[in-house]
Amino acid sequence: MALIEVTDMRKSFGETEVLKQITFTVEKNEVVAVIGPSGSGKSTMLRSLAHLEEIEGGTIRIGGQALVENGDYAKPADIRTIGRRIGMVFQHFNLFPHMTVKQNLALAPRLVKGEPKEKLAGRITELLAKVGLADKADAYPANLSGGQKQRVAIARALMMEPEILLFDEPTSALDPELTGEVLAVIKKLAEEEMTMIVVTHEMSFAKDVASKALFMADGHIVEEGDPAVLLTNPTQERTKAFLARTLG
Repeated sequence: MALIEVTDMRKSFGETEVLKQITFTVEKNEVVAVIGPSGSGKSTMLRSLAHLEEIEGGTIRIGGQALVENGDYAKPADIRTIGRRIGMVFQHFNLFPHMTVKQNLALAPRLVKGEPKEKLAGRITELLAKVGLADKADAYPANLSGGQKQRVAIARALMMEPEILLFDEPTSALDPELTGEVLAVIKKLAEEEMTMIVVTHEMSFAKDVASKALFMADGHIVEEGDPAVLLTNPTQERTKAFLARTLG
């Protein structure tokens, strides 16, 4: 059984249909790269998995448990349970500016899980070391670079001990020289077999790190498969045209 199962996912904003019968699966420990032009529905699809958007039709199952079945959502308590299995890292870091790095990391586990500060201290130290920011626990976001802020955001997502991490274009707000340090952290998580879906414009990252790639356009999954094959020898004309523009 796949860890994530999506069947016929449909979503509209007003008269505009942005997700059109999206169907795919993600296995445990798999890293899925989602590529495609702006406006293709990639971010909406990701946000729907995290229940930040509600879909109008289709089914989403996480670990066999239905978040939504044929358009009908689970009970609020079940939605919360499923939600705790998923962490999300956004394009913009969304750190609280008035809190230090360690306060940002501690907030959700304290509020959602009621974990005491003493229990969290060790995990904060461990995760900041994992993302290469062991010396920034007491820093404020204003004193961090964009790449450092995004690495803090990744550590913050990991604080909730999710089974699945969703990344919505995690490097698109960064200068090119800062992109590599964030991608290195995601690659390290992939090596540790974290299940991840990464919406990205970084084709070399998708090719090197992902175990599967999805190409989305106009609200559809147009093509999916091995990243090395899809990015070098796609079968669909829409994919070929996108890659020709993107890769030059």
